[in-house]
Amino acid sequence: MQKINFNYQSSAAFADSKPHYQILNGLRGIAALISPSFSLQQKNLKTMQTTHLLKQISFIKEIDRLKYIQRKTKLFNSNRHENDAEHSWHLAMMALVLAEHSDKPVDMLKVLKMVLIHDIVEIDAGDTFIYDTSKNHTNTREELAAAKRIFGLLPEKQAEEFVEIWKEFEAGTSDEAKFARSMDRLEPLLQNISNKGGTWAEFNVDYRKVYDKKKAIKEGSTTLWNYAENLINDSVKEGILKKTP
Repeated sequence: MQKINFNYQSSAAFADSKPHYQILNGLRGIAALISPSFSLQQKNLKTMQTTHLLKQISFIKEIDRLKYIQRKTKLFNSNRHENDAEHSWHLAMMALVLAEHSDKPVDMLKVLKMVLIHDIVEIDAGDTFIYDTSKNHTNTREELAAAKRIFGLLPEKQAEEFVEIWKEFEAGTSDEAKFARSMDRLEPLLQNISNKGGTWAEFNVDYRKVYDKKKAIKEGSTTLWNYAENLINDSVKEGILKKTP
């Protein structure tokens, strides 16, 4: 059997033989058929990737509006109202720092997602003051519509994930949601104490209302609740939170 060396000369000899020439022509024909289809697929993939990215950028631009949503609570030792973006960032940092005090092991990435996105719906629905008795706090229909619109700016799978995480936070039944919600209750408590009563004094909120709202902290962390409960009782003693007999 003749040995074939794969150099230019042997390749030329291969191409010049009739059977081999026919094989090469056949391969060229197949390549000609495949090439336009492959190029089209590549083009479609690039278009899809661009659309995917543009949707994400659109969402990123939209949530900048969160910085303009003012909360009733003011910054620590300050007369300036906190905005929702600052609030969400602060909760994320609190969750990272206080994670060891969670009663149950939690998926910290999910907790961070929860606290970072939980108030994004307020871009459309507005901030609801926790002690506002004129609004039904369990009716989230308006907020659900906001969640679907705002998160709907994202690519489909990402949008679905964010909506589900937001719903999980609102339901407050998972270990991650309980810990995330404990952060959400603890931060304004600390702020009001630093501001000599803050919104408690401004809106005539008494001990029972504060206690009932803040006891949700216990669902996520017994340690943090014991600390918070002591702060609430001390606030009564210091005269910055009224308690009716």
